[in-house]
Amino acid sequence: MDARTAIPADVPPHPALDRKAVGAVVLGNALEFYDFTVYAFFAKPIGEAFFPATDPTHSLLASLALFGIGYVMRPIGGVLIGAFADRAGRKPAMLITIALMALGMLMLAACPSYAAIGGWAQVIVIAGRLIQGLALGGEVGPSTAYLLEAAPPAKRGFVTSWQIASQGCAALFAGIVATILALIVGDQAMSAWGWRVMFGLGLCVVPVGLVIRSHLPETAGADEDPRAAPSTLAVVGRLLREHGRLLGLTFLVIAASTVSNAVGTNMPVYAGATLGLSETAATAVPIALGLASVIFPLLGGWLADRVGRRPVMIWPRALILVLAVPAFAWVVNAPSAASVYAVTFLLSALSSINAAAVIVGIPEALPRAVRSAGLSIVYALSVSVFGGSTNYVINWLISATGDRLAPAYYLAAFSLVGTIAAFLLPETRGRDLDAELEA
Repeated sequence: MDARTAIPADVPPHPALDRKAVGAVVLGNALEFYDFTVYAFFAKPIGEAFFPATDPTHSLLASLALFGIGYVMRPIGGVLIGAFADRAGRKPAMLITIALMALGMLMLAACPSYAAIGGWAQVIVIAGRLIQGLALGGEVGPSTAYLLEAAPPAKRGFVTSWQIASQGCAALFAGIVATILALIVGDQAMSAWGWRVMFGLGLCVVPVGLVIRSHLPETAGADEDPRAAPSTLAVVGRLLREHGRLLGLTFLVIAASTVSNAVGTNMPVYAGATLGLSETAATAVPIALGLASVIFPLLGGWLADRVGRRPVMIWPRALILVLAVPAFAWVVNAPSAASVYAVTFLLSALSSINAAAVIVGIPEALPRAVRSAGLSIVYALSVSVFGGSTNYVINWLISATGDRLAPAYYLAAFSLVGTIAAFLLPETRGRDLDAELEA
């Protein structure tokens, strides 16, 4: 079946995409990972603020559960906002998502503690995480589709890889600022109120992102007659009917990438709670994570443009499968800031190269008419299931079994699944974005 979609004459096939425009497009994804990194790092004091308990472990697990609550709404956001972007355009969808993200972050950062307002504090922060989850579920599809459609064909991998590199920029920024702030105010102040400052700094970039995004050229026009646009259920039905196998494999590939990211962002908690390193040493872990996540996605995108999407999806993931357990064993047997930073950097570098190929190869395999919805739904569903649960699961496994290598086993298992799924995906380098992919 021909899946081509007519693009209005006033919509250029490759609108000018300067650095400012790329920054505005990936800002939502950066804000997501900034929030992700800050929350993962400050999970303990957030739990103490909103879920106080006599046992610190129970408070931490409650905080991690709150972190996972937002993921419940991601598939809904992926369906609603992703399909909206295919009907009305990428730009309006991206404006909605960043505004909702800001609201969710503000509700967490400004909410009084449980000691001040009791259970209402828990209601407010849960509502904020649900709103944010709705926005984040719909963010990746429209913004990635925009980068893909606006990029020159020979540079799609590199341009789209900025979606992943933006996560590293956010993590790096979070790590540097948190380290400086901790050195200035001390560990006690960071636990008391410093984490609120960190969320507030992230909110400062939202107005800039809204203004720049509102002036972006469109890459996919709205239907001339909105009544003729397919319903959301029709879009989902078409995706399952025509692209079910692709979406299933994509789900597994993204699951492996999501678990890798979660294990990396959990390293500050792992360094402090499991290995017993100081709060200051643990604070700097996101710097190693961020450095690797800035440089290596761009390398992955560059490689994907030259050797193809599939090889860059397969081999870094296979290396993680081989190295995960030995790397964590080294950290456990020789716990130090240096060993934690080295392992975090290595695993993040390999995962970043892999993720760059995934984020371009998957939407390339989908027709323009369902590209945003397809990527949004499968990404949101996979991240919802595994991104929201991984930190909780690996910390629970450590607590339940006493085995400090539990994160490594979990990461290796998902890397095996992700490697096999990547072998079964099609190669899309050089594909016409408006042509149906041959089986």
